[in-house]
Parts: sequence; C-alpha cells; structure tokens
Amino acid sequence: MGEVTPWWGLFAVPALLVAFALSAVVCDAALSARDAGRPITMGMPVRPLLEVPRLLVAQSRRLPASDVPLWRIGVITVPVAAVLAVLVVPVGNTAVADLAVGVVWFNAMEVLTWAGLWLAGWGPNAVFSLIGGYRFLAQGLAYELPLMFALMTPAIGAESLRVGDIVAAQGRLWFVVWMPLAFVVYLAGVLAFSFFGCFAYPTGRDIAGGLLGEASGADRLLLSAGRWLLLAAGSAMAVPLFLGGGSGPVLPAWTWSVIKTLAVLALLVWVRRRLPLIRADRYVEFAWVVVLPLSILQAFVPALVVLNSR
Repeated sequence: MGEVTPWWGLFAVPALLVAFALSAVVCDAALSARDAGRPITMGMPVRPLLEVPRLLVAQSRRLPASDVPLWRIGVITVPVAAVLAVLVVPVGNTAVADLAVGVVWFNAMEVLTWAGLWLAGWGPNAVFSLIGGYRFLAQGLAYELPLMFALMTPAIGAESLRVGDIVAAQGRLWFVVWMPLAFVVYLAGVLAFSFFGCFAYPTGRDIAGGLLGEASGADRLLLSAGRWLLLAAGSAMAVPLFLGGGSGPVLPAWTWSVIKTLAVLALLVWVRRRLPLIRADRYVEFAWVVVLPLSILQAFVPALVVLNSR
C-alpha cells in the first residue's frame, strides 16, 4: 500500500499533470518543426504559454439557440476528469488518494469524459460539432471494453484494484514483460479517450474541427488543455500499471515515476505522427472482432498464473 500525500499534494499533483501536458505540447511542436524542416529554437517551449492569454481574452462565439450551460459544463468536465483521474496515480511511493478501488476510479473518470465531450458537441447547436460528439461516442463504444480488460489485467496479476498494490506486485518483474498486449491496448485506449493522433476522428478536418470547431476563447482553451491533460493522465497511469511505478536504481522513486511518464508521453506524441487517422466505423469492427478477444485472452494469462500459485 502506498503512502498518502499531505494536503499540499492536492495542489502539487495537478500542477505536475499540467507540467507533463506542457512537455507533451513542446515535444509535439518540436517534432512538427523537424518534419517541416524548420529549426528547433530555444523559444519553442514558451509558445504554448503565449496561446493561453490570447485565448483567455478572445471573445467566445455563441450560435443562435445554443445551450450555453450544457456547453460550458461539457467543456469544464474534460480537464476536471483528467485531474480527478490522476489523484489515484502514485508519484514514487505516494498518492493523493490510495483508494482500494483505484483502477475503477481511474476508469470511471475516463468514462466521465464521454459525457463532457458529448455535451461539448451538443451544446453549440451546430451540425459539425454534433457530428464530432457522435463520432466520439462511436469511438468510445469501440475502445472502452478493450481498455477495461487492459486495466483489469494488471489488477488480476496483483489480485487487487489498489494502484499501490499493483506497483508492489511488480517487485521482481514489470507487468509489461508478461502482459505486453494489455500494455499496447492500454496505450491505444489512452490515445482514443484523448481523441489524439490516429484517434482524432471527432475533431477531423472533414467536419471543420468537429468538437473543437465552434469552441473559441476560454472554451477552446479548456477543451484543448483537457485533451493534453487526458493524454498526460493516461501516460502517468501506465507507469504504476505496467512499468513498476517508481522502481529503479540509484534515483529516488518519484524521479523514476516522472522519467517513465515522460517516456510514455514522448512515445504517444511520436506515434501521433506515424499513424494515419482511423475512421470510427473501421475501428469499431477491428476493435470488437480482433482487439477485444485478444484482450480477454491476455487477461486469462495472469488469472491462470494467480490460480496456479495458490
């Protein structure tokens, strides 16, 4: 069982999550500059921060008959869900909330984004925005069950839903070594619930940005920030689930947690530029026919190991 952080952890962990998200934005900007043949300058890390005041002072667009309260609730829900999800993720040996059902909590907060993004698509009363919301729901129906089995697999191996117990169960061998398929499915799920990279179908150019098309000003800032925060939260959760948490030589445990999280984030940002956009209808068929059965088979592996060890 991990230690519980003092009260200031309630502020430190969200701040660390924001730092992870900013590092992902900077990494993405650097890769974009390299692919375009532009030089990578020292001022690149500052550019994302310059967008914040610009969006804060920009006037928000409002369409006729738009449902502003629902729209605003949906926009706020996305970053809030990311922050709440990461509360059960240990940094080193400590967690803000070392819940007995930490894995379930993380999954519940991820599912909460469904409601947020649907409301963000419904609220503007615009066709393309609504299509973006429907696309995310279709995408969610495809990725959610495989993601749930990917989350269950390390929990079965540790015989616990507590994230701290899952870390402790990897003392000899990280779960990624003998649960590689669950790890890959989990990372794909992170990209999907962050509607990022090859799973950015809900914000496609063919529907004028979809979920982001009608968002402007502070609304666009919150949605865009929520996207990166979800990516960072998913990357952080991968560390205790599959990569041994804060275990590592020489350096303190919290340092290893940060290093591993940044490594997973960098991998996901890199993958964004290597895979094409996936249409939801094609992904649904592949996810249900191929990925879901393989995820179930992967979950049987730790179940058999646990049963044989008794």
